[in-house]
Amino acid sequence: MIDVAITGAAGKMGKTLIQAIAESSALNLTAAIEPPGNPVIGADAGVLAGVGSNGILITDDLRAACESFDVLIDFTIAAATVSNAAICVSENRKMVIGTTGLSESECADLATAAESIPIVHASNFSVGVNVTFKLAEVAASILGNDVDIEITEAHHRHKVDAPSGTAVTLGEVVAAQLDRKLADVAVYGREGATGERDRNTIAFHSLRAGDIVGDHTVTFAGEGERIELTHRAQSRMNFAMGALKAVEFVSGQDSGMFDMQDVLGLKSINL
Repeated sequence: MIDVAITGAAGKMGKTLIQAIAESSALNLTAAIEPPGNPVIGADAGVLAGVGSNGILITDDLRAACESFDVLIDFTIAAATVSNAAICVSENRKMVIGTTGLSESECADLATAAESIPIVHASNFSVGVNVTFKLAEVAASILGNDVDIEITEAHHRHKVDAPSGTAVTLGEVVAAQLDRKLADVAVYGREGATGERDRNTIAFHSLRAGDIVGDHTVTFAGEGERIELTHRAQSRMNFAMGALKAVEFVSGQDSGMFDMQDVLGLKSINL
């Protein structure tokens, strides 16, 4: 059994992860963490997640909890994730990270941490989304510079960053195939007299409404035809199940930075 801790345990993804681990025969929840001052500190994590009492009381002390787990699953915010990674390095604990919206310096901090411990960091842990990444890569390599590329994403009204990390990853995958640097060609929404579209740009459009779990579409539009690759998530459980696959993968690694393409073996598939 792999002993697992969850930071952000009281959040939507945290609760879903607790539910998924409760059904797992390979993983065992041994710690649940929230920031100091959170009113759920001391509550039973299982009760909070709706799976019944599991005896794991939510704590605000990650360092003290390190004695009890092998892998930390972190779906929090950028600053917290970087701080948690520093603790995991000092305590030699492995990590699975789903936090998005990290700055370049924060990504660099995680890369430094990965020199000491293994980390799986992905913008999206869904198996289906990662297949979509692969299909977008193939489409871009075939269609080349003969199409306009637009990426649209939709999420619930509480999501705090835009575009989503998944949308950005789609853009990065496509840009890499076209020998473009995403930072140089990205366009975020349009307003006013924008002029004729530059074929080299990759545009992002974000919707925030209601309780949408997560929709992503990448459109390749040419003359007389277009291809649309769409993934729609109906439940957070598919993200959680992918994260558990990542835990099993990272538990067998000594150090290094990995993503879900590594976990699923998609990098070795040539379509």
